[in-house]
Amino acid sequence: MSEKTADTIAITGAFSYTGKYATRLLLNRGYKIRTLTYHVDRNNPFGDKVQAFPFDFDHPDRLIQTLRGASTLINTYWVRFARGKTTFETAVQNTRTLISAAKEAGVSRIVHVSIANPSAESPLSYYQGKAHLERAVIDSGLSYTILRPTVIFGLEDILINNIAWFIRHLPVFGIPGDGRYSIRPIYVEDMARLIVDAVDQPGNTICDAVGPETFSFEELVKLIAAQLGRPARLVHLPMPLAYVATFVTGWFVRDVVLTWEEYQGLMGNLLAPEGPATGQTRLSDWLAENHDHVGRRYASEVARHYAGSSQNRPTVR
Repeated sequence: MSEKTADTIAITGAFSYTGKYATRLLLNRGYKIRTLTYHVDRNNPFGDKVQAFPFDFDHPDRLIQTLRGASTLINTYWVRFARGKTTFETAVQNTRTLISAAKEAGVSRIVHVSIANPSAESPLSYYQGKAHLERAVIDSGLSYTILRPTVIFGLEDILINNIAWFIRHLPVFGIPGDGRYSIRPIYVEDMARLIVDAVDQPGNTICDAVGPETFSFEELVKLIAAQLGRPARLVHLPMPLAYVATFVTGWFVRDVVLTWEEYQGLMGNLLAPEGPATGQTRLSDWLAENHDHVGRRYASEVARHYAGSSQNRPTVR
């Protein structure tokens, strides 16, 4: 590895959803990029501009060598749901290993992607794990920015796209509960900009990554249906029944549509933190421009991260 240079950034998941957009911005700003990924053999859309190295959590010394010479680590690594040997607990431990390796390698700054409203007291493992990792970043002694996104929308997103897919293909759409709980989505390019801008920010910062619009879940579904030109035939369901319906649907699409914890987080208003917008793009405007493309294909989390692999691989945003 080369000696430390302020021009080198390490990012997890440069070939993933948000990571891909952030990497494009980093390259446009002249940074040299290394990525850690579970998909070293995947087609590299950036060619020789991005060096790919494996996540090697079982060999921290190799992680240290990969990170040596980088000034900043951008971390998007996490799991959306437990699968096989991959659990929230292993994801927490792996991330702690990554943070320790970064410090040992001489990395001076971490830009860490968390989640809105994490809490160490949360009964939800997802939010509890995210809170523990925020504390690990803070206690590392490294300079940091922690970003807390809600729902990240864009052409490759999961939630908004799949709501549209269900509206296109099903005669009715089930709304869990009263549908009044809120979502404050942020556009993927706005999220990428927050990540990349944080590389050169001084000091330590924790920031909600939220867009300028807030919708109740029912308003969101109606907006998507209107932009698709489809009648919004909505039926309100008790949360357990709605979960069973999506669980069964997951068998047919071979995916995890929504987890029980995601239902609880959504209906607990954890995806609509208050405060000023940090993203500029309005979902309503974006849908108006992209309604022909949204929901044309089902976006499978399992296919995106696990297909063609015998390993149980976590996700990266």
